[in-house]
Parts: sequence; C-alpha cells; structure tokens
Amino acid sequence: MKSWNERLNDPRPHQVKPAPIDIAGMKKGEIMLVPTAKLVDAFIRTIAEGTSMDVPTLRARLARRHKAQVTCPITTGFHLRTVAEAAWEEHQRGTPLSRITPFWRVLDATTPTTTKLSFGAAVVTRRRAAEGLPA
Repeated sequence: MKSWNERLNDPRPHQVKPAPIDIAGMKKGEIMLVPTAKLVDAFIRTIAEGTSMDVPTLRARLARRHKAQVTCPITTGFHLRTVAEAAWEEHQRGTPLSRITPFWRVLDATTPTTTKLSFGAAVVTRRRAAEGLPA
C-alpha cells in the first residue's frame, strides 16, 4: 500500500471538464475542476497563519483559480485527507509543525474528513487553538 506522501505526490495532472451528472450540489455540464492532492496541498499552504477557510470556500477559490465553475467535492474530500495524513507523516519523521501543510486551517471538528484521520481529531483541535481559530 502507498504511503500518504506517495499518494500526495501522484504525478497525474488535475482536470477541468464538464461535470458528468448532477451530484453534491453540482449540475451536469458545469465546468468542474478535479483537483490533485498536490493542488489542494499547495492551496492550503497559501492560507495565512491564524486564518481559517471552510471546505466550500476552498472549493470555490480553487475553481476560480483554474477557470472552472465548481470543484469536485468528492475528490476534494479524498485529497483533504491525503494532505492531512501526508503532513502528519512528515511531522512524525521530524519535520516541525511550522513546516508541514497547515491542514487544520481547513479541517475543523465539524468537517467529515476530520473524523477519518488516523491521528485523531484532537490534533486538529489543538492546532486550531494554537492559532486562535475556532474549534
């Protein structure tokens, strides 16, 4: 099985294409960004310390940045977990928290992805508190 960092660094490019069906708030035919984990990671790294962003806002901004109308919510959810798990892998290898992707600026206690993290939601809550962000 691939490590989270191997999944993060998958070389396949992102796609911009019409949404094939109505799903998760998207309408068939809307121009949809299908992001890569690396694209999601790079975007999260641009969020300033002490600032948070919810997943719908992240998806909207990613879409605009890539000339799309929407960002695939399913793919984004998968990649948010990959980004968080890969960052935590790096931290476990000795990379300081200040140098890993600050996934806690997007994930919070209510984000479904948070409940799936191998290292638990408490890490997210602690990191958010350390930056003065709401739980």
